[in-house]
Order: sequence, then C-alpha cells, then structure tokens
Amino acid sequence: MRRLIVTENITVDGIISPLGDWFDPGADDEELAAVNARNGADADALVLGRVTYEEFAGFWPHQEGEISAYLDQVSKYVVSTGLEQADWQNTTILRDLDGIAALKRQPGRDITVTGSTTLVRSLIPTGLVDLFRLFVHPVVQGHGVRLFDEVALPLSKPTVTGFPSGVVLLEYAPRLEHAPRLEYAPR
Repeated sequence: MRRLIVTENITVDGIISPLGDWFDPGADDEELAAVNARNGADADALVLGRVTYEEFAGFWPHQEGEISAYLDQVSKYVVSTGLEQADWQNTTILRDLDGIAALKRQPGRDITVTGSTTLVRSLIPTGLVDLFRLFVHPVVQGHGVRLFDEVALPLSKPTVTGFPSGVVLLEYAPRLEHAPRLEYAPR
C-alpha cells in the first residue's frame, strides 16, 4: 500500500498559516532544496484541499524552475465537494476521503499532502496518514492556524534533520496502536 505523507511548513509554535514572510519556497538553502527534490521524486501524487489547490493553480503554472516543473507534471488530486472543474493539468477531483483511501490502495509511489489545513485536519483521525513531514521554520508567530489543534495523536520518535537556513525537518509516524478514536472504514 502507498504511503500518505503530510508535508507542512510550520513555525516553532506550531502555526501553519504563513502570515508574514517566514516561509519562502525559493529560499537559498541547497541542502533543503535537495531534500525537497528527493521527496518529490519519491512521490507520484499530490493531494490538496480546494483552497490550497486554487492558490497553487493560480501561481505555480506561471513560474519557472524545478518546483513548478514538478507541480505541473505530478498527478494532482483536489479534495472538494464544491469545485466543479479543475483546469490545472493532471488534476482529478476527489469528492471525499474515500477517494484518498482508494488512491492509497493503487500501485504507485508516495502520496503527498501539503498545505490544505482543513483537509489535513480531517485526515488526522482517519488513520490514513502514514508520516508527518514537518519543516519547522525558526520563527515564533504567536497566532494563527495550528496544525494539531484539539487533537490527541501519539507520534513516533522523530527523524531530525537540520539545514543551514535554520529550518529543521521533523518526521513523525502516527502511533495508531496508542491513538484513541482512530478508525476509518471506507464507504
């Protein structure tokens, strides 16, 4: 079965909404860029919520470079009950989380979810997430949307990687055997 990996840029205080200039996707950190490229090569599908999809589709197809090229070619899945049409190439609309469960059962490489706060929060209690890949930026924002708000989820011991920019990558697997209320049965 394919792995579903939630990848987020996050502040030290757990905020994932980039208010201000703490997140720069073009930041000059060659080691961080190499890890992102490797992670991209390991994944052949990208899942986004509607809001993040619309933000990405409005920006990335008009850019140049490796990130833009990857995002154009990768299979994209947007989870939305209201989006009628997805015009960005290689995009499929999924109407519910059952579509993600079905995607995990198909042959292929990793599936990445990024941004998409509402979607990620709805995925956490389902048991569908195999890995949280958190890029912790060296800033305290003090307010904003938190990734893990009002959720209890035991996590594995992290894999930790530091970068010259001050960003620290923390990778955690959910410890579902110790988690309360984490059941998901596709309809």
